[in-house]
Formats: sequence, structure tokens, C-alpha cells
Amino acid sequence: MIKGYFFDLDGVVFNTEPLYTRYWSQVGERLQPQIPDFALRIKGQTLPQIFDAYFSGALAGEQESIVRGLDDFEAHMDFEYVPGFLDFASWLKGQHVATALVTSSNHKKMENVYRCHPGFQEMFEEILTAEDFAASKPSPDCYLKAAKRFGLSPDDCVGFEDSFNGLKSLKAAHMKVVGLATTNSPESISALADFIIKDYTNLDVLISRLRQW
Repeated sequence: MIKGYFFDLDGVVFNTEPLYTRYWSQVGERLQPQIPDFALRIKGQTLPQIFDAYFSGALAGEQESIVRGLDDFEAHMDFEYVPGFLDFASWLKGQHVATALVTSSNHKKMENVYRCHPGFQEMFEEILTAEDFAASKPSPDCYLKAAKRFGLSPDDCVGFEDSFNGLKSLKAAHMKVVGLATTNSPESISALADFIIKDYTNLDVLISRLRQW
């Protein structure tokens, strides 16, 4: 029986990945034109990781403008739920299981979420953000910390992820993995997920699979 349910944020709870793809594509076209798939490469990475990998050295001076642009972008973002997520969250509430949001987003980003969706924090028993982790995804650190907060073994937990880094993080944590094909194709994430869904609308099928675990 699964005792802990852990969720990434973008592409898992909110259907925001297409918006971020557009923003980071524009950044890539301007500052990293030699990397045509820049927006896809940085999926699931924290801002410090992105800066270290792509905007250090000669491009370090661009970091401040990127942060300002991203803050403005997120302040006006429409945080639309992935279809069916609210119904699934409601079902989980009735199961009396541990639930946590485990995201690479920072506190500032989450404040925008809370303004857009009052009561969002009550949907999860724990919310872990980038500030809580010593190592970001694909390290398993974030998910192992989530399990530890509830005193659970990784074998008793399932995680929901969409990005390659997030899926790898769950695999490394030795948890069950539900992959959401909101960012990448089902075929491309099949090796990293135990079960794949496009959203939560086919809830009976999802719940049936979870109960098998």
C-alpha cells in the first residue's frame, strides 16, 4: 500500500511547462543561439543550476536581467491546473495518506502561486522547495527528504514527475514513478516511469494502478 504521494509542480500540478518553454526559448535565442533546444535542456533544473551551466563567465552579467524577466513573467502567470488534478487531490484527502509538493521552484515563485490560488498550501501536508535541498534533481535528495519528513521508506512512496531530471530523481530514490506526458512524449519517458498518464482525467485507471502497488 502506498503511504506517501509526492508531486513536482510545473507540468505535474500546473500546466505551466508550455509557458516556461516559450520564456526560456526566447532567452536561449538571445543568449545561447548555438543551442537550438535550450528550453528543453534546462527542464527540471533550478535557476542556480541553469546559471552555473549556461550563464557563468562571460555571460554572468546577464543573470540579473534573466531574474528580473523571470520574476515579472511568473508574477503574471496563469497557474492553470493539469486537467483532473483537483479531483485527484480531493480523492487523496479522503485516503489519509501523506502528501507533499517537492519542487525546484523557490519561495518567491511559490508566493505567486499562493496569490493565484488561496488555499493551495492546504492541499499538501508538506511543501518542499529549492531552498530545502542540498542537491537538486536529478539527485534523489529532495524526494528522500520528503519521505523522511513522514518517517516513510521510499518503497512506500510514489512520485509524480514530467521532466527527465525529475523522473531520474524519483528512480534514484527507489520510489514508484508516475510519469506525466505533459512536457515530453510518453515514448521518451517510458524507461523512467512505472506508469504514464497524460493528465488525471482518467482517474479510475490511475487509482486502480496505484492500488496495485
